[in-house]
Amino acid sequence: QPCGDALRKIMAEIWFYHLERKSVDEELPRILQRGLERGLRMAVVTSTVERVRAFSQKLWGLEDAVFIPHGFTGELLPEAQPIFLCTDDNPPNSAIYRFYIDGAAPLDLSACERASIMFDGNDEGAVAQARDLWRRCKSENATIRYWKQDDEGRWKDQAST
Repeated sequence: QPCGDALRKIMAEIWFYHLERKSVDEELPRILQRGLERGLRMAVVTSTVERVRAFSQKLWGLEDAVFIPHGFTGELLPEAQPIFLCTDDNPPNSAIYRFYIDGAAPLDLSACERASIMFDGNDEGAVAQARDLWRRCKSENATIRYWKQDDEGRWKDQAST
């Protein structure tokens, strides 16, 4: 169950990103690039291997952007990757910053500082899933932040607990 006993052991921050203007494929690469500039170890957790491969291709095909180094299961030296794309909650690169996309949700945050849940605000099912996850995390006294873009496209913290 997402936001389970692991949150009680370590209170990772849970950030919700409500996407309305752009897709996760458009927004997440920019966020990952900023993390790389800060020297962060990150993971992107999604629901299927096909989505891992598709997002990897997206990162390789970015225009007007610097290369975003990353790896995924089956590649050499996964522990050396600054960004790891996966379908489980135990990335081999020791990522303490994790991004959950396409309905994936945190299961084990014992080694995590921040879990970012990115969901499509135009998809009623994704919004309902994010609300449910918010309620469960809040009931366990997790530190939660809710980010939404303003009219200029800047991320604004709409609610913190």
